Amino acid sequence: MHKLLLTLLAGCIAAAAAAASPPAFQGPLEVAATQSALALRAPLNAMANAGGRLVVAGQRGHILYSDDGHHWTQAAVPVSSDIVALFFPTPQQGWAVGHEGVVLHTIDSGATWKLQLDGKRIGALMRERYAKLARSADAAEQRIAQDAEAFAQQGADKPLLDVWFEDEKRGFVVGAFNLILATSDGGASWTPWLDRIDNPNALHLYSIRPAAGGVFIAGEQGLVLKLDPAQQRFVKLALPYQGTLFGVLGTADTAIVFGLRGNVYRSTDGGANWSKVETGVGAGISSGVVRGDGSVVLASQAGQLLLSMDAGASFRPVKPAVVAPIFAVSDTKAGAVALAGLGGVRMESIK
Repeated sequence: MHKLLLTLLAGCIAAAAAAASPPAFQGPLEVAATQSALALRAPLNAMANAGGRLVVAGQRGHILYSDDGHHWTQAAVPVSSDIVALFFPTPQQGWAVGHEGVVLHTIDSGATWKLQLDGKRIGALMRERYAKLARSADAAEQRIAQDAEAFAQQGADKPLLDVWFEDEKRGFVVGAFNLILATSDGGASWTPWLDRIDNPNALHLYSIRPAAGGVFIAGEQGLVLKLDPAQQRFVKLALPYQGTLFGVLGTADTAIVFGLRGNVYRSTDGGANWSKVETGVGAGISSGVVRGDGSVVLASQAGQLLLSMDAGASFRPVKPAVVAPIFAVSDTKAGAVALAGLGGVRMESIK
């Protein structure tokens, strides 16, 4: 009887301890984004056009979409990682990237998303592709193998910072510490490009976009690269500036890069030569867009707006109705620009 009571008591203590234990931790890759009425008011990092629809994204996997810029619906997202970039090559198909190396894909204009890739799988891809280079006699190849192994060992701790697709099949994702992958089948498979980019110091890659008939990458410490189609390699270009660049955009004839302390540089010869464009802005330029009429709008982290009517050769300030940090800019079918950042999305009529 005494042993039975001890056994029952031990069982009760164990059950109570189990009930009091906190649930097992689940990371952002294992937890879907929570539906929240406050999602639109949280910081928004990215915005893109899906045909006539606006799609925005931000913290904790929050992605929202609107067909009029005023009424918003939160999308179904399978992860709660912070999303930092969006791109839609067609009105229906789009991609989103962010922390933990996530790559999300939508086929319904941003209403629902599926996970295509994450940092753990990126690490496995890196190890598989570059492990043999560890035995190479070439120091550069050994460095690639070391970087690839580091990606694999460290897990999903590297963010992807931008995404661009030429069409619904061919695209790139780029991120921290020279993270770059390409796909030619709409994201069904991905190929690391560490061996196809002139970035031996593994600087961060912040932006990838087409400009002046080519594809450019802008990054840390004044890094500008351009895709050489023949070599299938991103080749480094000379830029007279060593500060971080947050973005690149352009027209058919012009490439523009922008970054810290209001710095903007412009090239009209495919990136061979660059000239500084005075902006009068001291804050970092965080985002920009080429509008349908050819004008260029840049926005700063301090909430300043700049407008160019001459393909980026000069900019003039435009006073916004509300001054608040801006992280993303997009053109709209109504002719206004949509601004996303702290406090949601607002429309500005810029002329």
